[in-house]
Amino acid sequence: MVASTLERPTLILNRNWQPVGVTTVARAVVKIWNETARIVDPADYQTYSWSDWAKFCPTDDELSIQSSHARFKVPEVITLLKYDRVPRNSVTFSRRNVFKRDRFTCQYCGCQPGSEELTIDHVHPRSFGGETSWENCVLACVDCNSRKAARTPGQAKMKLLKEPVRPKWKPFYAMQCIQVDSWSRFISESYWNVELES
Repeated sequence: MVASTLERPTLILNRNWQPVGVTTVARAVVKIWNETARIVDPADYQTYSWSDWAKFCPTDDELSIQSSHARFKVPEVITLLKYDRVPRNSVTFSRRNVFKRDRFTCQYCGCQPGSEELTIDHVHPRSFGGETSWENCVLACVDCNSRKAARTPGQAKMKLLKEPVRPKWKPFYAMQCIQVDSWSRFISESYWNVELES
């Protein structure tokens, strides 16, 4: 239970209170302990250092961290004390992020065989000048990738489930996000429908 609580997500705000990412409770606690961040109480927007936060006793229905001598409320939102840059406005192209964008699903047949049986396919083949980019790469299962070979989907008579596009940046692109109700005070609902990058 302790390990899973420490792995739960905590929303990170920059010092201007803009959402810039998500981290684990464990990493958030380290930032607070090192005084690079403060805990934000979503109920009243007050900020707290670790010593101030430790004075609050969690109720039975609140998530908590148990130490050898005390219980502490889990911080759901933190604000960084020095970081004031706004988030990047693009998602980095990477194998990992293509898997996330395509939700571990073959973009030709729709199967989800697991990451071991999925590969990245160039829609317009590299042998014909196709680029390695968001707009030209999709996930394909081994069978569909073999069937398509070095042809376009049209030549192979295979239809894409959806056209590949560059994903819109969201602060949570990299993580299977657990919805935390208190975050709605800091981010709009449009963020809930995606995964985020840390």
